[in-house]
Amino acid sequence: MSAEFSTILTALGLYAAVVLSPGPNFALISRLSISGARPAAIGATFGLAIAATLYNILTMTGLGLALTRVGWLATVIQIAGGCYLIYLGIMAWLNTQPIASAPGRGIAPASASRGLRMGMIVNLSNPKGIAFFIGLYAVAVPPDTAVWAKLVILAGGFALEIVWYGFVMVLFSSRPARAAYERFGIWIERAIGTVLAAFGVRLISEKL
Repeated sequence: MSAEFSTILTALGLYAAVVLSPGPNFALISRLSISGARPAAIGATFGLAIAATLYNILTMTGLGLALTRVGWLATVIQIAGGCYLIYLGIMAWLNTQPIASAPGRGIAPASASRGLRMGMIVNLSNPKGIAFFIGLYAVAVPPDTAVWAKLVILAGGFALEIVWYGFVMVLFSSRPARAAYERFGIWIERAIGTVLAAFGVRLISEKL
């Protein structure tokens, strides 16, 4: 029993470290939130959590190794994700009005369902997450770990994603953040768009 608890604490500790580190996921949620597109931000938060949980399940069942053995598949996923991030960055640069008041424009539609898809695509193509789950995480959660412990880790990982990005969403949708966006919205859009596009270029360059 103590070994299972140790595995849970180790796995969730590593998981938290990866979730808290800045990356395209953080940039996406912060932009959606600060622009006032809360439904899309909520959807994207759950999209990120669902995508991470999918990789989590693949790792625990041993199927994650298939991704490393089918090299072209991992390459396609990463390049496609990079292109999507570049697209999001370009749309951010082209956006000239708040996202929430211009549904269908820019990268952040107001609907939660489109935000959900956006979050899943971004996280499924995130190489940091892929490397974590099929590498370090796979070692932290041995195949002989009890089923109940794996379920706890799955639930804990999902909760960490929701809590952290929920906090980011609340922080960037606060009154001071919204006031800053109303004043410097175009430049905030362009700054975050540049970050998203830079992540996209990096993803593609790693595979070329």
